[in-house]
Amino acid sequence: MEPPTEPPGRFPPPAAFSAHAHVAGADAFERLYRRSLDDPEGFWGEAAAELHWFRRWERVLDWQEPHARWFVGGTTNLAYNCLDRQVERGHGDRVAFHWEGEPGDSRELTYRDLLRDVGRLANALKARGVGKGDRVAIFMPRIPETVVAMLACARIGAPHAVVFAGFSAQALAERIDDAQAKVVITADGSYRHGRAVPLKTTVDAALATCPSVRAVVVVRRAGVPVAMDRDRDAWYHDLLDVHDEACPAEPLDAEHPLFILYAAGSTGRPKGVLHTTGGYMTHAYLTSRLVFDLHDDDVYWCSADVGWVTGHSYVVYGPMCNGATQVLYEGAPTQPDGDRFWELIERHRVSVLGTTPTAIRAFRALGEQYPRGHDLSSLRLLATVGEPIDAGAWAWYHREVGGGRCPIVHAWWQAETGAIMLGTLPGAHDAKPGSAGVPMFGVDAAVVDLEGREVGSGEGGYLVLRRPWPGMLRGIYGDDDRYRSQYWAEIPHVYFTGDGARRDDDGYYWIMGRVDDVVSVSGFRLGTMEVESALLSHPAVAEAAVVGRPDEVRGQAIVAFVTLAEGAESGDALKEALRDHVGREIGPIARPDDIRFTLALPKTRSGKIMRRLLRNVAGGGEATPEADELGERKAIRDAGNPGG
Repeated sequence: MEPPTEPPGRFPPPAAFSAHAHVAGADAFERLYRRSLDDPEGFWGEAAAELHWFRRWERVLDWQEPHARWFVGGTTNLAYNCLDRQVERGHGDRVAFHWEGEPGDSRELTYRDLLRDVGRLANALKARGVGKGDRVAIFMPRIPETVVAMLACARIGAPHAVVFAGFSAQALAERIDDAQAKVVITADGSYRHGRAVPLKTTVDAALATCPSVRAVVVVRRAGVPVAMDRDRDAWYHDLLDVHDEACPAEPLDAEHPLFILYAAGSTGRPKGVLHTTGGYMTHAYLTSRLVFDLHDDDVYWCSADVGWVTGHSYVVYGPMCNGATQVLYEGAPTQPDGDRFWELIERHRVSVLGTTPTAIRAFRALGEQYPRGHDLSSLRLLATVGEPIDAGAWAWYHREVGGGRCPIVHAWWQAETGAIMLGTLPGAHDAKPGSAGVPMFGVDAAVVDLEGREVGSGEGGYLVLRRPWPGMLRGIYGDDDRYRSQYWAEIPHVYFTGDGARRDDDGYYWIMGRVDDVVSVSGFRLGTMEVESALLSHPAVAEAAVVGRPDEVRGQAIVAFVTLAEGAESGDALKEALRDHVGREIGPIARPDDIRFTLALPKTRSGKIMRRLLRNVAGGGEATPEADELGERKAIRDAGNPGG
């Protein structure tokens, strides 16, 4: 693919901002960064020592490629660091979350409030047979009880698997079954776009094929009628009423599993990215503080859903380890009108805002009259996360939201990396609109060819990471072979991110997009194979191939090329039926935007679908081999490796 054109202009950090930043100036960053590479044990040991440990580690890192152990021999608890440590520091009455429901209801919860509720829910889970190592699935909206559920699991050492609440019953069932979850925590429903969306009914449908689940905990949120199984289901509020709040945090080995996060993959089977406790905690804590420059008087709002890695690392664990005060909003950003975001910022005096390029593009399309109608002077730092941002959206965000005075942090990371890997520190680095920034602390990144040779400045290649980092995934849950083959076998002795990139003369990285079969819609990564499998389960479909095409608002749109089974008739009615079918199988976010019927799909000699051609056609081009440089290399390699 052609590298993105670098937009003109560099935006240095304002001097007044740098003067008060945790990392002030490029020289200060460079000294810390060099130490993180030259003395990783000292650097990460000092960062970890700022947190609470029941027992100090014996060794910072044990690396046996491709498996890492961080803070070997140490014991800690992430819920303790998020809650008990804050209370012990005198921050018990500090607001942890200003929560806003879509209909206009609101609550404020302090760190002491959350400690109380987390203890009660943790005791309720233990009473239902959940112990250290047992998995708990969480299928919840953006409400405080979701945070409570995650921390209650972390408190007792039960790895949680948070599943995005927009997924279908089948997609949820696959993830519950893969994790062999013992308990599901959900809500009756949630509010989205002005209506109550049922959730418990989706859980009930999923559990028809999930024999591992023994109990379901239900939060009453939207007043949606639900069926309650007397032997299995219990209301959340009833449990909190009967269980004691005193629940000592379990001392957990630094490598004890913390959560499984189901990320997009190139096969139909769910891919459970496994993260552990001590290294992830330290990495999320440090990057939250330094990248977002968090101070005690900040009001921080990251608009990500907790069902995705951004919500795990930069709504729950990282900011709470720093004792941050946050805004948490349940619903659609334009409900009831296009100024909902800006009204919340004005009312809560938000100082640090992070949101997605998709949201920024949508706000821009609505018009500048909405942000201009509110006092946004409390903002001092903006961030954009989850996907590349175009120069036009960056400029609008800088001008209309930040008033031209706020630095903008753009960062790159993955569910697999756990924490931010590339970015810019707001008090140290110039911003380059559209760039992912420079490697963060402990990150040894490179752009290489398929043989692992580093390519020249400005040349496109494969983004890899050449050394372990604390927040890295520890594997694919239950599938070590898949972990090795997907991340460590493509290019020898490095972690292959799956992204194409280039590095400019200043050391800034520019992400060129996925080189594997993943589509990123509104920042949500969807495996193309998962969408294809849903299409193929429809009796009218003989073959299907799914690719992404550029979309001005959502980053990518889903385009499906479909060959019909004998006797099936093409037409708009079938297209709509297939869209609905995918929506039921996976969730509304996976509905194809465009379905194109074709007599045959282009394939290599080994029989693999040539998605490089389809991507070009979907984007309005011709089916030429030059359509996608990185995809072409992969197709050529596959063609020369039948069955590979």
